[in-house]
Amino acid sequence: MAKINFGGTEENVVTREEFPLSKALETLKNDTIAVIGYGVQGPGQSLNLKDNGFHVIVGQRKNSKSWDKAVADGWIPGETLFEMEEAAEKGTIIQYLLSDAGQISAWPLIKKHLTPGKALYFSHGFGITYKERTGIIPPADVDVILIAPKGSGTSLRRMFLQGRGVNSSYAIFQDATGKAMERVIALGIGVGSGYLFETTFQKEVYSDLTGERGTLMGAIQGLFAAQYDTLRAHGHTPSEAFNETVEELTQSLMPLIAENGMDWMYANCSTTAQRGALDWWEKFRDAAKPVFEELYQEVACGNEAQRSINANSRPDYREKLDSELKAMRDSEMWQAGSIVRKLRPENN
Repeated sequence: MAKINFGGTEENVVTREEFPLSKALETLKNDTIAVIGYGVQGPGQSLNLKDNGFHVIVGQRKNSKSWDKAVADGWIPGETLFEMEEAAEKGTIIQYLLSDAGQISAWPLIKKHLTPGKALYFSHGFGITYKERTGIIPPADVDVILIAPKGSGTSLRRMFLQGRGVNSSYAIFQDATGKAMERVIALGIGVGSGYLFETTFQKEVYSDLTGERGTLMGAIQGLFAAQYDTLRAHGHTPSEAFNETVEELTQSLMPLIAENGMDWMYANCSTTAQRGALDWWEKFRDAAKPVFEELYQEVACGNEAQRSINANSRPDYREKLDSELKAMRDSEMWQAGSIVRKLRPENN
C-alpha cells in the first residue's frame, strides 16, 4: 500500500505492481468465492475472477433470465452454478451482488450461511450504511468488506479483456478474522481493478448516490436536454443540436479529458472555444452547486435510500422503470442520437 498525494491530501492506494495477481491467488488459494446475483456487476466480476484463476461459483435463481445468461456465459449447473442459498453455503467468500432491493429480500437466506470466518463482500455500501432501513446486519464473526468498481460491470469486463482495468474503491466494515485487508485487496486485484483507493462503506454510498444522480447520469442528462431543447427552440436541426450537445462531447472531447485533464482538452480546442468555456464554467458551477448540496443532504439523511427502497420494492417496479426509460429513448434527442450513431464511419 502506498501513500499518494492528491492535491495536498494523502490517500492509501494499492496498485497491481505492489500486490500482483500471483499474491492475490496465494492469498485466496483455499477460498471458494460465491458470487450471488448475475445482474449488473455479477457477470463481469465473476468472469474476471474465473479467468484470473480463482475458484468461483455463481448463485442465482433458477428459471430466470439471469440464470440463462450465466449458463450462456459458461457456468455449469450443479458444478459452478447453483441456487443462491446453495452457493452461499458452499462459499467461504460471499460476494453479495444482487440489487439493493434484491439484497434486502434475500438477506434471510444468505445470513444463515454466514458462518464464523467467512467474508461478506459488497460492491456498494448501501445495504450496510442504511442497515436500519435494509435490515442487513451481519454477524460479528465474519469479515465485511467492499470493492466498488468505478464503472459498470460491462465496462469492467470489456476493459479486462483489453488488458486494462476500472479503478475501484475498497473498504473494511468489519475485520473478524484479522485477514480482511489481505482478502479485500486480493479480491480487488482479482476482479480486474486498475488501482484501489481507500474509502468507507458510508463514504462510498454517499459519493456513489450523489454521482449517479449528478454528473454520471442525472445531471448530465439534464444538461443534455436543456442545451438540446434550447438549440431546437432557436431553429437548429435535430442533427445539429445532437452533434453539438452529445456527439462532440462523447466522441471527441471526453477522450481528450481522459488522456490529460480538462486544461489539456481546453488547450487543444480553438482559442474562441477556450475563451467562452473559461468565461462560462463558473456560472454553471454556481447554478448547479445548490442542487448538488441539496442532493448530498438527501443522500446523507437517508431520504434517497428510502425512496429507492420504496420504488424498487413495488411489484410493478420493472414495468414503471421500462416506461420511464422508453420515454427517454423515444424523445427526439435520443432518437436523433440513434440515427447519428448509425452514421458514424465505423458503422458504414
